[in-house]
Amino acid sequence: MVAATNTTGDAGTWSRVSTGPTPYDVYSKPIQKSPQDDREYRVIRLANGLQATLVHDAKADKAAASLDVAVGHLYDPDDMPGLAHFCEHLLFMGTEQYPKENEYSEYLAKNNGSSNAYTGTSNTNYYFNVSTTALAGALSRFAGFFHSPLFAPSCTVRELNAVDSEHKKNHQSDVWRIFQLNKHLSKEGHPWRKFGSGNKDSLSKVGRDLKAKGAVQNGNGNDNGVIKSANGSLAPSPNDSRAASPAPSVSSANSELEGDGGVVGRETRRRLVEWWSREYCASRMRLCVVGKESLDELADLVASLFSPIPNRGREPLHMITEHPFGPDEMGTLVSVQTIMSFHALEVSFPLPHLPPLWRHKPASFLGHFLGHEGPGSLHSYLKQKGWITGLSAGPQNLARGFAMFKVTLYMTPQGFEQYQTLILAVFKYISLLRSSEFPAWYQRERSLISATRFRFAEKRRPDDYAVWVAEHMAWPVPRDLILSAPQLVQEWDESDPVNGGEPEMREILDTLTVERSRTVLMTQADEYERVRGKDLKWENEPWYGTPYHVERLSEEFVRKANEPNDLKELYLPGPNEFIPTNLDVEKREVDKPTKRPSLIRETPLSSLWHKKDDQFWVPKAQVIMDIHSPVPNSSARAFVMTRLFADLVTDSLTEFAYDADLAGLSYNFGGHAPGLYVTLSGYNDKLHILAKDVFERARNLKVDPERLEVMKDQAKREYENFFLGQPYRLSDYYARYLLTEREWTVSELLEEVPTVTPDELQKHIASTLSKVNIQMLVIGNMYKDEAARLAEMIEDILQASPIPATEVVERSLVLPTGSNYIWNTPVPNKNEPNSSLTYYMHVGPSTEPHIRVTNALLAHILSEPAFNVLRTREQLGYIVSASQWNLTGGGQTGIRVVVQSERSPAYLEQRVEAFLREMDEKLQSMPAEEFQENKVALQKRWREAPKNLAEEVNRYWGHIEHGYLDFHRRDNDADLLENITKDDILALFRKHADPSSSARSKLSVHIKSQKPRPAKISVAAMEAFAQKVAGRGYSVDEQAWKDALTADGDAPLDKFANYWRDTLLAQASIVPPQVAQELTTEVPPLLAQYPAADDGQEVVNDGATIVEDAKAFRASLEVSARPQPLVEWGDLPTSKF
Repeated sequence: MVAATNTTGDAGTWSRVSTGPTPYDVYSKPIQKSPQDDREYRVIRLANGLQATLVHDAKADKAAASLDVAVGHLYDPDDMPGLAHFCEHLLFMGTEQYPKENEYSEYLAKNNGSSNAYTGTSNTNYYFNVSTTALAGALSRFAGFFHSPLFAPSCTVRELNAVDSEHKKNHQSDVWRIFQLNKHLSKEGHPWRKFGSGNKDSLSKVGRDLKAKGAVQNGNGNDNGVIKSANGSLAPSPNDSRAASPAPSVSSANSELEGDGGVVGRETRRRLVEWWSREYCASRMRLCVVGKESLDELADLVASLFSPIPNRGREPLHMITEHPFGPDEMGTLVSVQTIMSFHALEVSFPLPHLPPLWRHKPASFLGHFLGHEGPGSLHSYLKQKGWITGLSAGPQNLARGFAMFKVTLYMTPQGFEQYQTLILAVFKYISLLRSSEFPAWYQRERSLISATRFRFAEKRRPDDYAVWVAEHMAWPVPRDLILSAPQLVQEWDESDPVNGGEPEMREILDTLTVERSRTVLMTQADEYERVRGKDLKWENEPWYGTPYHVERLSEEFVRKANEPNDLKELYLPGPNEFIPTNLDVEKREVDKPTKRPSLIRETPLSSLWHKKDDQFWVPKAQVIMDIHSPVPNSSARAFVMTRLFADLVTDSLTEFAYDADLAGLSYNFGGHAPGLYVTLSGYNDKLHILAKDVFERARNLKVDPERLEVMKDQAKREYENFFLGQPYRLSDYYARYLLTEREWTVSELLEEVPTVTPDELQKHIASTLSKVNIQMLVIGNMYKDEAARLAEMIEDILQASPIPATEVVERSLVLPTGSNYIWNTPVPNKNEPNSSLTYYMHVGPSTEPHIRVTNALLAHILSEPAFNVLRTREQLGYIVSASQWNLTGGGQTGIRVVVQSERSPAYLEQRVEAFLREMDEKLQSMPAEEFQENKVALQKRWREAPKNLAEEVNRYWGHIEHGYLDFHRRDNDADLLENITKDDILALFRKHADPSSSARSKLSVHIKSQKPRPAKISVAAMEAFAQKVAGRGYSVDEQAWKDALTADGDAPLDKFANYWRDTLLAQASIVPPQVAQELTTEVPPLLAQYPAADDGQEVVNDGATIVEDAKAFRASLEVSARPQPLVEWGDLPTSKF
């Protein structure tokens, strides 16, 4: 046995258990947990060094697991950036025990489950959730990834493409661009500089270089097609691990022949297998499993399934202790050009590894002050100057071994003009901290807030929880503190001047100096020109091409930054008055929790729904208030003014509400189509105080012209940036716009922003609040009379006249029977390579139970195959999804497929329709057992209990918001599902989804990239050309040209031309040059005879009607029925329902 390195003082607390089939060690101390937590915990260690936290949840209706490997992209080989990420992708593609490529995802889908994974800097995490009864089967499939994955050669090219597509999806994202630039601008040779996500070029460069040197063996005669698994067997990629795509396109059919990528792909895979065999070591793995089984059963299951993972003798938790910031990086100002329109400034300071400081969390202590938004804070000072709209501060763990402290300012255009003054203000506040005394109550307050949060923490989704536990198992804390140490803050020990807590904080504070800082400025190119002139010399980051400029801070600036604070507006915060003092919960035994709220109060002005918490027993409440008014959505201008009103209310409450938020009580005040939407959530003790202030502020708001200009600028940028977002979000948005009765385009909203005046807005606010109807829901630790008093208080504050509850409702637009519409629009960002398709098939009213349930089951059945075919096999793009889609207002439903891809939307539509045609056969031939598995999975999803108050609120709110009041829908639908037959599904599919149906109602939105696509030549055309070359007397090396050109199926035309030009020139002494010239005339006819699947030419979608005028199209559609209650509950004797 190779023991896990003991860094936590746990020696002597492990004991051996040998009663089961596979021995393991168990940690003998009880795990410290919240008194509220009814789950049982155990930490075990397998003989191979793997540690696992087992969680027995007797009430669980969903199980989960997460395995965290202590290796991330900083451990990529220097010559193969992105290899850890590529490994994460390929690991899912079959194991020796379960060779079928999509076995894992298919098993989860049939058992109400799902999975995902991510690659971090120092870790890679794999996780899933599944029905409790299917945990053992899911773990069996999951464990194989770590001891006997196939890394099927047939998947190499497709997953290279998937990684490449993921990178291209992020290429125009400022978050990714700036993240990589910060890495690029670090110490030469430091692992932090690595390009973590990788792309096709970075991952295949080694293979291409070796091939160019002739160092890679051609053909398939080597053993690269197999992987030596942990138990030493040879596992070739099985024939059935890759079934043919339904209705294969030319490219997908041909790429199946060379799915391993030829010699370059085989070398890439060989390096992957070599890296995995070295780095994926059992002692580097930490596992968390949440299930209904007893701890003994979970322990035996984990020990038997995960013990085959080999311990390769690697360091369990390798630390990179050298910080990527050195003398050259510190003391600099970096200017970065952004894609989106915003102004930001980030001051960063290097920190050591933070988890060892878990007791007092000193860096977070400093973040509490620098990020504070109350009176005297840096945020308050800069906001009052009109220079910022937001501020955040705190530590960030970058990797295992080093961290960063960051202060980020979101500036107004005026603030950007004063960026140097803002940077100096940050250092003035740090100077204030350095010169201040910190009474122990500051840390005591943090300790109390964290203890209260830990004590009353509610359950969350089991896979989220498993990921959190598995990640934090890497912290250097005793195993019994795995749950508590990351969450609790200990008070300072004032009697210990060395280790009492304050010295740690002072030590970190002393490092926050201008000499050790780096500041990054972020905004668009034209703003730099406006403020800093045209003289900046720009360089480009190599992977994303992000323009940047680096300069050292001047001596004069450094001198100013080191001066004592002289700003009287800056001072430390006072005690937090919002810390709850009454945390009492009256817990009463109930047989079963009530499944709905009750209508307890109804006036002409409002309806109040209430449910006293009867299952979570926490001193918290969730309140939603939807204030309906006919004014906010009466025009695009009114909608914009409502948004500005809500933004000004939130802006005016910042100082007051910040302490409440720190103490666990938060609010949201926003505008939406029916009016104003207000939520309050957290400890109920002082919820009424916050509610009173929010509504009084809204009712009495006087529009400040200066703050209005800031809010208008913020709204303008948000609307502008919408067009620079992911194409699939745009296509989904426009599909909803086309099918919603009262909706405005973002362009229409943007047009209105500049001309809104303070007087006009003030009148709009009065008009909005003058006539309303309020729908209100209160759930949690509040009694009926408390909820009623809250409703009464809000009515008293607003002093509004009532309108009927049915006056303002949201409704959708219904496609006519037998329609096939396409709406086209370009992607606004000219540098965005991706297009998008949103393909919607209308089914009918969701108020009709049989239609609703049958449609939900069909969507469930289509979901996994759509991903498997359109993304995994056909490689259309990284974003692929098929799901049920409920239209605005909740009364109409259908199925939507979305695909984001470098291919044209018209081509994507063809592939979606090919998929749908093939699904008819799959549905028809689906075995009864598989059909039943899908039904049971959906039933289990609907019967899942909410995990916390927030989930319970979301269950009920949609029924209140839309007016259907069908609170028992989930249970009723699960019962009705019993009677749904395969014939029902086929009938619905053939009528509403099959492209050949004359009754189908379909709308697709095509968002087309403006970036030109390179012309392609098909494999069939290349083969025909090679035959013609051979027929004219040239010597043709078939394997060589296929390796060079067909690894990805269809080849870029320029690459094809260059290859054959060089090949024919090399034989000019044998065949006359005019023959080569004659051969070039053969290419155009071959392109026409054997077209490439994606040849850059526009595909025509036959039989579709192109929507030319969106407004006229919307006006032509029928409006859905007005919502009305589906159930008469009779809660009140005078209920109007």
